[in-house]
Amino acid sequence: MAESTKNATLTVGDKTIELPMFSPTSGPDVIDIRKLYAQAGVFTYDPGFTSTASCDSTITFIDGDEGILTHRGYPIGELAEKSHYLEVCYLLLYGELPSPVELEDFEHRVTNHTMIHEQMINFFRGFRRDAHPMAVMVGVVGAMSAFYHDSTDINDEWQREVASIRLIAKMPTIAAMAFKYTIGQPFVYPRNDLDYASNFLRMCFAVPAEDYVVDPILSRAMDRIFTLHADHEQNASTSTVRLASSSGANPFACIAAGIACLWGPAHGGANQACLEMLKEIGTPDRIPEFIARAKDKDDPFRLMGFGHRVYKNFDPRATVMKQSADEVLELMGVENNPILQVAKELEKQALEDPYFADKKLFPNVDFYSGIILEAMGFPTSMFTPIFALARTVGWISQWKEQLNDPQLKIGRPRQLYQGEDIRAYVDIEKR
Repeated sequence: MAESTKNATLTVGDKTIELPMFSPTSGPDVIDIRKLYAQAGVFTYDPGFTSTASCDSTITFIDGDEGILTHRGYPIGELAEKSHYLEVCYLLLYGELPSPVELEDFEHRVTNHTMIHEQMINFFRGFRRDAHPMAVMVGVVGAMSAFYHDSTDINDEWQREVASIRLIAKMPTIAAMAFKYTIGQPFVYPRNDLDYASNFLRMCFAVPAEDYVVDPILSRAMDRIFTLHADHEQNASTSTVRLASSSGANPFACIAAGIACLWGPAHGGANQACLEMLKEIGTPDRIPEFIARAKDKDDPFRLMGFGHRVYKNFDPRATVMKQSADEVLELMGVENNPILQVAKELEKQALEDPYFADKKLFPNVDFYSGIILEAMGFPTSMFTPIFALARTVGWISQWKEQLNDPQLKIGRPRQLYQGEDIRAYVDIEKR
């Protein structure tokens, strides 16, 4: 951590204490309250930790007011436009963009670890066919610690590296198998001659009777979905991974915990909620009715996929995602898909409406990624597993960074207790 250059003065009762302040590379200054309880006998109260920095990090920076998202200093728009997912994975994991030799070696290592242990297939068969793919992924990823004993020692730097590569490589295989299992089709094994995104699409849509030739437009769109969801700073699932890791849990358990948190509809289910809203609207002629409802402050209806909790201006990921959405819809067509017809018309009307412009309710990455995944043929139940697949590298990068942090302590948030004070136990016959 950088040296403190100034202090904040806090008065608590008759005590006045000095709290050190730190200035980050970007973003607001941070007040260090680690000694607050020892010096003043009080805690801070911050539900949701929205005003609390839980760590210092060098991976991702977000400025929601300005619509900025960078990975290791590189703007997300440039990475999504000029790079590809595995190159961004390297950047997140190791801190710098790779040389051609480094990238080739990294891609080779990932590609050659895409197979999963054959016995793990039995785990899939233990689930009901109608199990949600996220339930399957939580179970299977957690079970990896039972199969890969040579990469669970978090104190061994090489084992951490092996676990990282294994998780990034095997997550598409696990997600595709979860999809195949729920639709009753046989598993399709990965192929080493395909790139990361194309391999995933083939494992999802190929069948033994007929191979699936991946269209480069669809592969590029999927790669961008992966890239744009790779990391997003200290969000709920990333914080879950860090909290689990602080206890010394193995990497597979930590990532399974992240997947479980991402499953929540308030976090990873936004693009699924967007598609469900489009289905509720039904046809383009009903769009004005729902726009009017969205403007009515007394109506609980909200346009899903518009605006963002973090980005108060615009979602910097949405511009690139819109380009891919337009390309995919042109390739696949929208004539026979009423949901996609609604999506295109809703986007048009919302962008032309001054109400949404004034409130900065622009289409976000979830709106466009949901449209793309629907056009590709994925059911909404697969949207969050694909998100988990993409976010795995971010979780791993944060996990590795935390393990190398000399200030690491087990997470132990405090509370504002509002229950009963100490009282005497009453024997059961007197109650």
